[in-house]
Amino acid sequence: MTISPEAKVHPSAVIEQGATIGAGATIGPFCFVGPDVVLGTGVHVKSHAVVTGVTEVGPDTVIFPFATVGEIPQDLKFKGEKTRLIVGARCRIREGATLNTGTEGGGGLTRVGDDCLLMTGAHVGHDAVLGNRVILANQVAIAGHCVIGDDVIVGGLSGIHQFVRVGHGAIIGAVTMVTNDVLPYGLVQGPRGILDGLNLVGLKRRGVERADITAMRAAYQMLAQGEGSFLDRARRLAEETESNYVREMTDFILSQSDRSFLAPK
Repeated sequence: MTISPEAKVHPSAVIEQGATIGAGATIGPFCFVGPDVVLGTGVHVKSHAVVTGVTEVGPDTVIFPFATVGEIPQDLKFKGEKTRLIVGARCRIREGATLNTGTEGGGGLTRVGDDCLLMTGAHVGHDAVLGNRVILANQVAIAGHCVIGDDVIVGGLSGIHQFVRVGHGAIIGAVTMVTNDVLPYGLVQGPRGILDGLNLVGLKRRGVERADITAMRAAYQMLAQGEGSFLDRARRLAEETESNYVREMTDFILSQSDRSFLAPK
């Protein structure tokens, strides 16, 4: 066990032999930290939280009461193999959130990027990969093997089906079940999620140039109404576009996927 002399550990906390606690970390009352856990500098684990498994938590991340970080997957195929969870820097893991380690069949690693906010009761399943600045609102469930791009927002009480990819900058409305891939900057809403346009508000907030937004809107219309199949339209767009944002959309559509796409209506 390695505990930095600059760390603060409450006397009631349980830190198992083998754990590594970085400088400036704070472990609150009645916490449990397992033997294979590495907590970076400035990590704050608040009262009654559990950090276990082969888990690495990046600098300045805060884990709130009753969150469980690094527990074994909810997968009947899991047989106790050593798999990992990596959480990035400056994340906020709120009360009751659960993050599971990976599975051998899924690559053995669950990863959460930097500056993510996982609100109360959010769940990140085995082998999922979350990018940077992802926001999961209250009670969101990310199933196993999902890939969630940077700057994605998922509204409260929504679920993302296993193996689904959600592209960079997309937004998912509240109380939505997403069963197919979501293209970058897409807007998805409805009980059985439908692609209902582009995340124009998010694009404007990020300062995307008007010309790029216009190009993306035209691309969306072509994907919705052009000739040929959805993939044929995406291939034509990839050949014709000069916008990096549109090219990001077409690259996503034309890449390998284990699910079909939510296509524009």
